[in-house]
Amino acid sequence: MTADTFRIGLAGLGTVGVGVIKILQTHADMIAARAGRKIEVLAISARDQGRDRGVDLSAYEWTENPERMAGDPRLDAVVEVMGGSDGPALSLVETALKARKPVVTANKALIATHGVRLAGLSDQTGTPLKFEAAVAGGIPVIKALRESFAGNRLNAVYGILNGTCNYILTEMRRTGRNFLDVLEEAQAKGYAEADPTFDIDGIDAAHKLSILTALGFGVKPDFPAMKIAGIRHVSAGDIDHAAELGYRIKLLGVARRLDDGKIVQSVEPCLVPEGHPLAAVDDVFNAVFVDGDFMGKEMLVGRGAGEGPTASAVVADLIDLVRGDRGPSFGVPVDDLVTATWAGPADIISGFYLHLNVLDKPGVLAAVSAILRDYNVSVEAMIQRGRNPDQPVSIVLTTHEARQADIDGACAEIAKLPQVTGSPCVMKLIEI
Repeated sequence: MTADTFRIGLAGLGTVGVGVIKILQTHADMIAARAGRKIEVLAISARDQGRDRGVDLSAYEWTENPERMAGDPRLDAVVEVMGGSDGPALSLVETALKARKPVVTANKALIATHGVRLAGLSDQTGTPLKFEAAVAGGIPVIKALRESFAGNRLNAVYGILNGTCNYILTEMRRTGRNFLDVLEEAQAKGYAEADPTFDIDGIDAAHKLSILTALGFGVKPDFPAMKIAGIRHVSAGDIDHAAELGYRIKLLGVARRLDDGKIVQSVEPCLVPEGHPLAAVDDVFNAVFVDGDFMGKEMLVGRGAGEGPTASAVVADLIDLVRGDRGPSFGVPVDDLVTATWAGPADIISGFYLHLNVLDKPGVLAAVSAILRDYNVSVEAMIQRGRNPDQPVSIVLTTHEARQADIDGACAEIAKLPQVTGSPCVMKLIEI
């Protein structure tokens, strides 16, 4: 190994791993000039050695067990893009850090689940752990939180963190089609996986938000504490009703600090005013707002996934490693991360959107209004369409600011009414 070459082992040859190889092959000289040393892939590892991945891998050594990379003295760093919060990915990263081998990973589930422990190993051994590619693909939001905004006390970090959901909601709005039709199209176009659960149920976005919350507020990642709701229940009717009310529905990850120091952390579909910059972020794009006390609000927008953007973030981390960037993984030493006090339903205040399917019988509106009154919920606007004694009809309400706990209680009571069919659809009105 020559001193002017930085050699890496690459574990995982899916979309991102192949993208890393393409970038390093295509821009070898430019990257060497920017990093100060040539970055070269020496060893690779993946489950299927024989599969054609559309890129020349003949120059690289094949490693059957990726964990062996951690002990290879020829390697200067390990790149983990296998995915999964446990198993081989966790074993490789943990072993590499213990062996003082720097790690670059794109694995959001791994960092959200085991980030504190891995960052602790990084601190103890003085070994960098970098994960820019774990959140929002090519948008440099990790670097921004850790470096550019480091002089600010943050009030909120929020945005669109999943391109699959954003594409589905965008197409539902544009075409009027229902969720399942657009999901099928997204799968055909490669925007959604064959098993789309992690995306459409909000888990992918929640992993990312857990990392952003830790970076933004100096707290330990706590994925299990997060409220998570996906977009399966969002109907074409909800999209239309939101538009009539002046809103667009977006799956948002929101982390914000309340006046009493508690932190709100949730992933759920929300109604965003049409004039808000997030409302204009469509298709597979991601966007992250950062609100700081001195800087105000800044928005970062770009492609949040895919071969090129995510691989670009991995390569950027490698360049930082070569340049000698060895800052703490979460912006502060892991021992300085605090255990957050998370806000509960009694702490969260918002306006809300309620969509009820009801039998068109006399007295249903009066019954719904009485329950809302009893839970201190005031109606701001209402839409009622159609009259059909044989089929349920829609009633859509928006409320003035109310406590989440009161809305939850009211909706539980409304669902028990004999005239109401199914569970009420409830979403927050976001004004931040």
